[in-house]
Amino acid sequence: MRGAVSVSTAASNPFPTGMLGRQTLKLIVVAVFSMTNVGSYAQTPPSQVQEIAPEPDPTVIERLRPQGAPLKYELPPIDPKQVPPPTPLMPRESVSVPDRWRIMDSLGFKFPWYDPYNHNVYKGDKPFEPFAKWGPDWFLALSAISDTLIETRRLPTPPGAQSSLRPGANDQFGRSKQTVLVETLIFSIGILKGNTTFKPPDYEFRFVPAIQINHALIGEVRGLRIDPREGKKRTDSHLGIQEAFADVHLRNVSDRFDFDSVRVGIQPFTSDFRGFLFQDVPVGIRVFGIRDNNQLQYNLAYFRRLEKDTNSGLNDISQMPRKDHLLVANLYKQDFPVLGHTTQATIIHNINRESGRDYYDKNGFLVRPAVIGDVRPRNYQVTYLGLNGDGHFGVWNLTSSFYLALGTDQRHPIAQQKQKIRAGFAAAELSRDYSWLRVRANALVASGDKNPFDGKATGFDAIFENPQFAGADTSFFIRQAVPLIGGGGVALSARNGVLPSLRSSKDQGQSNFVNPGLALLGIGVDADLTPEVRVLGNISKLNFMNTSVLGVLRNQKPPSKDLGTDVSVGVQYRPFMSQNVVLNVSAAALLPGKGLKQLYEEGKRGPQYSILLNLLLTY
Repeated sequence: MRGAVSVSTAASNPFPTGMLGRQTLKLIVVAVFSMTNVGSYAQTPPSQVQEIAPEPDPTVIERLRPQGAPLKYELPPIDPKQVPPPTPLMPRESVSVPDRWRIMDSLGFKFPWYDPYNHNVYKGDKPFEPFAKWGPDWFLALSAISDTLIETRRLPTPPGAQSSLRPGANDQFGRSKQTVLVETLIFSIGILKGNTTFKPPDYEFRFVPAIQINHALIGEVRGLRIDPREGKKRTDSHLGIQEAFADVHLRNVSDRFDFDSVRVGIQPFTSDFRGFLFQDVPVGIRVFGIRDNNQLQYNLAYFRRLEKDTNSGLNDISQMPRKDHLLVANLYKQDFPVLGHTTQATIIHNINRESGRDYYDKNGFLVRPAVIGDVRPRNYQVTYLGLNGDGHFGVWNLTSSFYLALGTDQRHPIAQQKQKIRAGFAAAELSRDYSWLRVRANALVASGDKNPFDGKATGFDAIFENPQFAGADTSFFIRQAVPLIGGGGVALSARNGVLPSLRSSKDQGQSNFVNPGLALLGIGVDADLTPEVRVLGNISKLNFMNTSVLGVLRNQKPPSKDLGTDVSVGVQYRPFMSQNVVLNVSAAALLPGKGLKQLYEEGKRGPQYSILLNLLLTY
């Protein structure tokens, strides 16, 4: 075997004699290993040894080395009939589409006319074909809102002056529980002309009627109507016109659609970001526009306030507009003083000339002039200088408002003399967001009058406030109108108002700058537990700035400045994660301080409270 191996090796050696190549060395190593191996294989004769080839593995794909030159992609020949490529450094050109609004329809995306979640001609997504005779791009926008309210509350209520349901009831306070049911239907009809996606509409006409049915139940007679024979229940209804205006686009002043427009008619207007001074739907004319690519916005307006329906608060156009005039000028500057913050400067001049005949509301109560002092009609004029801001500084959100009121009250009924108006207001909300949680801190100061007889009216009052602040509708003190029992037919605070202005009515009364003022300090939290559920909580400490005027009206020693603590919690549920269905549930209480106990004997009867259920349906 050794010889055979040697001969075979020598015969296959390609190298010259005397030289040892790598192949020869490998063969020698294999032969030596075979002879020294123990086992049957080593004892088998060479003639019987068969080489067994391994079976191929089907999971392994044999890689083949590429052969030849790599593939090359050759461009097809250029067809001169095709559209030429765009020329470098030249404006882009496109081919217009005759009716781009209905491209989706042509592709088969068609939705029912009653579907509010997709393209719909009745909500202004596509031009309204019956308006085509007026020209292209006329749109129709329809919407409807159902606002259902159920509210139960406990407020200080006096027994009837003429009579009472309970024989021998001669106490200052009567049964204080009240229940209110309200259903309001709001319809909006809008007609617009123009491509509103990229620029303001050329024309806009809007008409918004509102129908309300309300029912109230209280524990005492004469609280709802002047005549005690009307009982302690009242059901009323009213049709009001909340918007009716025409908007005309005057001109564009830049290629970025900076513009000037004019709006005439009954229209909504808010003087600041949170509605501290004036938020209403008066009748008037407003010129507005933008400059510097929407960095600057301005308003110039003249408004005249409309009479309100007593029980619904809706506009009452069956009566002549009030002799309450407003001249407005404001300017918004975005990204000032820092990026993400908007600053507004405003001037509003309010001229009230309602010193004529006495005005009684729908329920028979005298509201102009207010039943305080000598109950004499009066005129006044006041100028508000304001500076407001809304935005964020880094991670901190800040909303602020500052006002200075300067003017003259012709003859205040308490002082029975002319008064110089010198009052101030400041409010701020600082908040920070932590993912699904927003934490807020609120502070508000409204100056109060120190001496009603010194010829200076230093209590701040607004024109028509509706503040979105410190809980707003969920807060007891802001939402409820607390009557000043024994101090005349005025309320300590108006409904949906934060200022203790001692008005006969926020809707129909006059501003009063002889009031105790207010200091508010509170904290709050907004928690988005899920996309459908939001929880709101607020705690606010309330103090009067000065109580001299309360002592005069109640004919007693001025009460303590400690008004109390407002505690509220609310839950908002949106089952479809949109504003189409919104359910609000809230509960609030005013824990009495020393001043409130002195005014209403709250220590004997418990805290004032309210429970609210509100359902909003929007289509």
